[in-house]
Amino acid sequence: MKLHIITFAVLLTTGALQAQRLPVYLDETQSIESRVEDALSRMTLDEKIAIIHAQSKFSSPGVGRLGIPELWCTDGPHGIRPDVLWDEWEQAGCSNDSCTAFPALTCLAATWNTDLALRYGQSIGEEARYRNKSVLLGPGVNICRTPLNGRSFEYMGEDPYLSGRMAVGYVKGVQQQGVAVCVKHYALNNNEHERYTSNVLCDERTLREIYLPAFEAAIREGGAWTLMGGYNLFRGQHACHNQYLMNEILKGEWGFDGAIISDWGGTQSTHEAIYNGLDLEYGTWTDGLSMGATNAYDNYLMAKPYRQLIVEGKVGEKELNDKVRRVLRLIYRTTMNRNRGFGSINSESHIQLAQEVGAEGIVLLKNDAPSILPLDLLNSTKRLLVVGENAIKMMTVGGGSSSLKAQHEIVPLDGLKARLAGTGVKVSYARGYVGDPGGEYNGVSTGQDLRDSRSADQLRDEAVQMAREADLVIFIGGLNKSGGQDNEGTDRADYALPYGQDQLIEALAQANPRLVVVNISGNAVAMPWLNSVPAVLQDWYLGSEAGTSLAQVLVGDVNPSGHLPITWYASLDQCAVHAPVLKQGRQRVADPRRYPGIERQDSTVHLWDIYYDEGLDIGYRYIDKQKFAPLFPFGFGLSYTTFTMHDAKVADATPGAVKVNVSVTNTGSRAGAEVVQLYVQDVKSSVARPVKELKAFQKVFLQPGETKEVTLTLNDRAFQFYDVAAMDWRSEPGRFNFLIGNSSKNILQTLAYDLK
Repeated sequence: MKLHIITFAVLLTTGALQAQRLPVYLDETQSIESRVEDALSRMTLDEKIAIIHAQSKFSSPGVGRLGIPELWCTDGPHGIRPDVLWDEWEQAGCSNDSCTAFPALTCLAATWNTDLALRYGQSIGEEARYRNKSVLLGPGVNICRTPLNGRSFEYMGEDPYLSGRMAVGYVKGVQQQGVAVCVKHYALNNNEHERYTSNVLCDERTLREIYLPAFEAAIREGGAWTLMGGYNLFRGQHACHNQYLMNEILKGEWGFDGAIISDWGGTQSTHEAIYNGLDLEYGTWTDGLSMGATNAYDNYLMAKPYRQLIVEGKVGEKELNDKVRRVLRLIYRTTMNRNRGFGSINSESHIQLAQEVGAEGIVLLKNDAPSILPLDLLNSTKRLLVVGENAIKMMTVGGGSSSLKAQHEIVPLDGLKARLAGTGVKVSYARGYVGDPGGEYNGVSTGQDLRDSRSADQLRDEAVQMAREADLVIFIGGLNKSGGQDNEGTDRADYALPYGQDQLIEALAQANPRLVVVNISGNAVAMPWLNSVPAVLQDWYLGSEAGTSLAQVLVGDVNPSGHLPITWYASLDQCAVHAPVLKQGRQRVADPRRYPGIERQDSTVHLWDIYYDEGLDIGYRYIDKQKFAPLFPFGFGLSYTTFTMHDAKVADATPGAVKVNVSVTNTGSRAGAEVVQLYVQDVKSSVARPVKELKAFQKVFLQPGETKEVTLTLNDRAFQFYDVAAMDWRSEPGRFNFLIGNSSKNILQTLAYDLK
């Protein structure tokens, strides 16, 4: 066996520095498990306690005596967060922590492209590796239960199957670089309002069928090495150390062998942390330099208090050893993995990928005939007016822990001007409205000063007058990452666009009927002006290359192929969480039990009990049940070309793999991509089931006139529901329908299938 000898200096009692040589088995031919057990057997109690809690804002100690290095985490999930000071949130002032800002995960989900998810993970993993980070805190896979959730832009939409498939690619891509993902926020962290005291009361079947499948896919198929517990409570017990979620489901049923990391400040109880699955504690009372004990990290709930219980014989070391094993396993998979690469940051390939994901995730929502998109640069468009604050506002800074220090950010106006340079098109700009003129978060600033002293009327009048003189107007607005919008820690104030944008859009439409609205947001917004506008694009938060990606789609360099990962409600009451179900006088109103919850406070507890009474009726499932007409359905997205789907058939059926073939033809004049979506419908069931559920999809790229046959595979889970009595998944034999289309509402092919 090859033995690596590690030499280092230790401070002896005399105060003299001397070299001590201690043997540590780091033989690469050994299995990780044998190396873990070897290291564990050499560790003292103090070393074991130290390795399971933080030593700074984003790091936890290794075991210096044994040559086991520190573990460093970094926020994601769409870029590597700049370094902060050891014990403060302020910037460390590094000169090498500017990153590539990739499009937010709602945009990635809107691509419906699992290959792109893998490449996204590989690229962001390379950037984390270059910065010597061991754990990337992402991806987020919480389900979009309400469009008011301020953190939805960090997640992958409303459907558990879509979220799971995209997460698997992301997870595999990151971990190929020797960097662990930390899938978050487990589980049911579906609102930011009172997130620390939200107590989710959700029935078992809804938990299993809606809120856990994406996590399960990331763990069991993606092989995620760490997972982050949420701030919220589930059935009265904090999610970070929840016996049922962590021990019974995650580590028991799913066989998770990685480490559970607390969200920063999510640990609440030493006793529960010991017994209920938490392995690595971060963020508890970390301001040790200015308040409380200066050794704040040693006073974490899993530090001195845990050690004292062991010393006093009140608890044993069995649970501690399991935690240490998991942390050591994580270190061997990442920091001590000698085969991982060196990573790279802001490389040409990363910038190109950010641009590609952004362009592919943009969703064309409307393009009425005669279509004004893509822009006609040769004939009808010579005087182009761009209106709106979001055309010039940088969006990579702000929004919470996902805020970035991007090496560069191309805003929409600059991207459009660069693309149109030399075409003869004159581009003018009008502010239109003032929203958030700032751009600073935790010491990182965009450097922009967007203050404007003009009144709302003056700004609107200027934009309207300029619109009358333009050949075409592009309004670029939506939300931003301010409090009460798309922002960690707060939910959205309401469903409408802020800053008077609805009135401005109506005025622009009256001044010039050739109007394109580009909405930048992480979720759906109300569009009362939709019938007055011929073209609408959903643009998301696109990162470093935001302006380039948008320009490519507007001018037709890229044919839009994004499809919505969410239902775009016509009004908030089309969402089951906000549906009017209570009688109040002559009116029906939403049930506060569902959102924001019922505040409960007594001498010992302050909680917001949130009842998931809507059950399975999330997103398109509720739309189907109520037969509503949403503004845009889940899975919807237009193209500059046209497609047909035909000749669907069940090609093969074996246990665990039913294969369905469908042919797709590009019937238009441009190359483009279509998303084939297969929904499964249980015709007759002993339990209530949704009208249909997404169970397979594939994106297919086609040249004009080209036809390809797509194969969609359905596994056993595609037919199953969660049987609460049996506490297991099961299916019932009988008739199922396979509904194939390009959105949840546009079903183009139907197949009957008898499950034996």
